[in-house]
Amino acid sequence: MFPGRMTLSPPGPPSGPPEELQELAFIERPIRRSLKTAEEIDQLTVDEDLNDVERAVYLLSVGQEVQRASVISNLPSLVRQNPAETFRRVVPKVREVLNGAGAEIQLAAATSFLTILQDDIILIHTHTYSILKTVLLHLNHRDTVVSSAWLETLLSAINALPKETIKQEVLNPLLYQSQLSHSLQARLAACRILGKASCKFDSLIVKKELLPLARSLSRDTESEVRVCMCRQLESMARAIGVEDTRTELLPELLELAGDEESSVRLAAFDSIISLMEMMDGDDRLHLLVPLVMSACDASSQVDEGVMVSLSFQFGKLCSGLAGSLSEEQKRLLLQKFQVLCITGLPTEENQMDVGESTLIRCNCCYNLPAMVAFVDPAHFLCDIHPSFSGLCSDPEVSVRRSVAASFHQVVKLLESNVHVVHKELLLLLQDSALEVLDALMNHLDETLELVLSRGDNLILDNKLPELLSALLSAEQKVGSSLRWRLHEKLLHRYSCLSRLLPGELLHQTFSARIFIILTTNKVLPVQKEAARTFCTFLRYNRKQEQRQEMMERLIQDLAQGRSYWNRLRFLDVCEIATEIFSRKYFNKHFLIPALELVHDPVANVRYKLCQLLPRLRSSLRLPADKLLLQKLDFCVQKFLCREKDKDVVAMIRKTVLELDKLDLSEPFHKRHDWDLLDQKKEKEEMLLLEMEQLERQQSDGKLNSDKHMERKRRDSKTSLSSAKSMSVSSSTGSSSTGKETRKAKLSRSRSLSSQPTSSKPVNSDRPLKVKDLSGSSGLGKSTRDDSVRTAHFTLTTQSTSSMPVLIRSKTTSLLDQASLLEQREHRKSTLDHRTGNRDQRNHMMEHRTSSLEEREHRTSTLDHRDHRTSTLGQRSKTMERGSGMKDSQSRKLSMNRKSNSLQSE
Repeated sequence: MFPGRMTLSPPGPPSGPPEELQELAFIERPIRRSLKTAEEIDQLTVDEDLNDVERAVYLLSVGQEVQRASVISNLPSLVRQNPAETFRRVVPKVREVLNGAGAEIQLAAATSFLTILQDDIILIHTHTYSILKTVLLHLNHRDTVVSSAWLETLLSAINALPKETIKQEVLNPLLYQSQLSHSLQARLAACRILGKASCKFDSLIVKKELLPLARSLSRDTESEVRVCMCRQLESMARAIGVEDTRTELLPELLELAGDEESSVRLAAFDSIISLMEMMDGDDRLHLLVPLVMSACDASSQVDEGVMVSLSFQFGKLCSGLAGSLSEEQKRLLLQKFQVLCITGLPTEENQMDVGESTLIRCNCCYNLPAMVAFVDPAHFLCDIHPSFSGLCSDPEVSVRRSVAASFHQVVKLLESNVHVVHKELLLLLQDSALEVLDALMNHLDETLELVLSRGDNLILDNKLPELLSALLSAEQKVGSSLRWRLHEKLLHRYSCLSRLLPGELLHQTFSARIFIILTTNKVLPVQKEAARTFCTFLRYNRKQEQRQEMMERLIQDLAQGRSYWNRLRFLDVCEIATEIFSRKYFNKHFLIPALELVHDPVANVRYKLCQLLPRLRSSLRLPADKLLLQKLDFCVQKFLCREKDKDVVAMIRKTVLELDKLDLSEPFHKRHDWDLLDQKKEKEEMLLLEMEQLERQQSDGKLNSDKHMERKRRDSKTSLSSAKSMSVSSSTGSSSTGKETRKAKLSRSRSLSSQPTSSKPVNSDRPLKVKDLSGSSGLGKSTRDDSVRTAHFTLTTQSTSSMPVLIRSKTTSLLDQASLLEQREHRKSTLDHRTGNRDQRNHMMEHRTSSLEEREHRTSTLDHRDHRTSTLGQRSKTMERGSGMKDSQSRKLSMNRKSNSLQSE
């Protein structure tokens, strides 16, 4: 029935992959407790009684390879401790070890000797010669890495060696090493030594002894030697001077520029461009310009290395040759730069290596500022802008990153024409590669400041909303990535918008987004930078309502938030706010909400508050902040009495010690520099408040002017309708007002005639009444002037009324009395005439205002004003009369004195 039965096999070893079995076997191996055997430990053990020098000599003599390398690496410290004993006993042992030693010991010795020479820890004339002997002995090591290390040591020793030692021990062997019979490595070392030693000697020695050797090496059969010597000719040219360079080295470099090897031509080309500053105008015109033009004209035949070098040096060439080029040559250079900007792109016919072509376009991005200055920013749109736009949209990320790095320099050169690169700025801000945004963010604050301050009509051209949208999209793109350092940098750059954008626009677009980052982002550096940016926006916002709204969001969502993370963030905001705001503003808005967190149920929040207490207390100054200081002390006492968490208790005890060191009553001259900075911050905040008030006044003034214009329009409409009523009322009211005027004149004349001849004291409240009359409505300019005069005479009368009355002399003649009476009558008539004119003006003013009111009210008002005017006339006549009486008394006194003098004679 069953075809077969299943048989159970006996348990055997577990089957599985052999790798896992090997791992298990490795784990089950017995672990060796020691990496060294007892015999090896005995060999590596050194007597502890030996000093450092003796231990080094012992290890160099009988130690192992690793011990010898360790002693040689520690040689600079031995020289610092005991230079005499080290050079007498240790350095000879090092020389013995170096003979036949491996590359590790050779490199360690070269590094140690280089450190000794660079640190100047030995006496040059005492021990440098011994080092030089060792270096020269191993300079031609068969290992190129070791020989290069010893060469670097020798080049460093040249700076420290005296001239005679260099000439005898270094330059004389070069005469034999530069021969073709020596190795390539020796001839390359000779080239570098020549370039380094030329700066130690004067121009005559370099010209006579070193320059012939350099010529022979520049004509070496090996191209590597010619390239190396060609790169050293620049230092030799600076040693021999401008004239000898023109006659001796420039022909040699021009000959090397036509070498058959492209590397030699490239080296010669770079050296000639480096020496451009040493050439005069003729040399640039006849030597350098043809060389550059030939490289530009034969662009299809020039190798890639020269094109890369040309693209890198193009800006320097154009700037240096600008004064020596014709318009046609400038045009050719500009065309060459445009060709270099599209090198390697699919639209170009001649394809190059991708790496070389990308490097050429990156070099063009590097030279963009120099080219903008070369063509004049006014011609940027037609000459450079197409190439600039193409580089901003290049398919290679490295090219776009390079143009983003130099974007702020281009914007700075464009000045008022900055609006032409607005599209490219948006393109870079919306780039998909974060590397481009990273390069752009390095100087984004400078770029935005130039764009927003020099741009023409950004709001009218609808460019500003596009820019703000691009900035927000860039932040969202960076925020959604894992590049938190870039996000932190971006938020730091965005803080410049507080002084560039209007407060209303900034509050609507960026403040809300920054607050969301502050409350939702999980990276602590990003949160702190968002807090700093938000506080910056809050400080420079000139709208009181918006500042209040931002502070309420900080208090409600952070200080009183449900999540303890938000409450911790509020303490971070407080820490940053102490740096941005003044003490006065901080104590008014931030201090109390921070101290209220002493009741927080989470220990981490209370721990953070304890850490922040010294900073909070340093913002207080007595006696102005006495109440706040009491609240802070109450907070500390509560921590000390009720706190149960051990970490918070430890922190509050440490904080109390710091609080005791603070002196809040310190005088002004002993405060720190940051106190002066706080005063500056407070002045800036007061200035912002004044600017806000001024803006409100200007806006209110505009509204009032609009209302005033509207009133004028309404008055012009009502004046036409009231013209008829004015004519009717004037005809009916003229008879009544004429009778009242005559009665007022009669009463004034009677009051003047009833005045006594002697002056009377004037009441002290009379000047005040005159002042009130002068400020009343309905009086013209003449009325104000009369009131001022009346007040003046009243004060004069008041001051002279206390004087004793003089006895009149009987010798006064009748003629004098008659003249005085005539003058008095003339003054009365003049005053009556002025009063009549004043009454007429008052009547006209009252007549104009009476047309808008009822007739009964107009009549009562006219009676009241006539009565006041008559009173003013009476007082004016009284003062005139009083002044006249004083004049008559003074004249009579003088006449009495004359008569007395005559009688005495």
